[in-house]
Amino acid sequence: MASTRTDLSEALWIRSSYSNGSGGNCVEIAPHCPGAVPVRDSKAPGGAVLVVGREAWVPFVDALKAR
Repeated sequence: MASTRTDLSEALWIRSSYSNGSGGNCVEIAPHCPGAVPVRDSKAPGGAVLVVGREAWVPFVDALKAR
């Protein structure tokens, strides 16, 4: 089976404008990855990364906003 891993070794991460500076809700994305939008917790940059397909990004964000 072919690998579906996204190489994030050169990713440039940006923090969400909704994240605050007091240690809470710190979400970062790497928006320049072809075909995907990687998402991570900025407080744990070496931790898990959720990779969302570009075609699913808007519905994903919309679902988060609805919470």
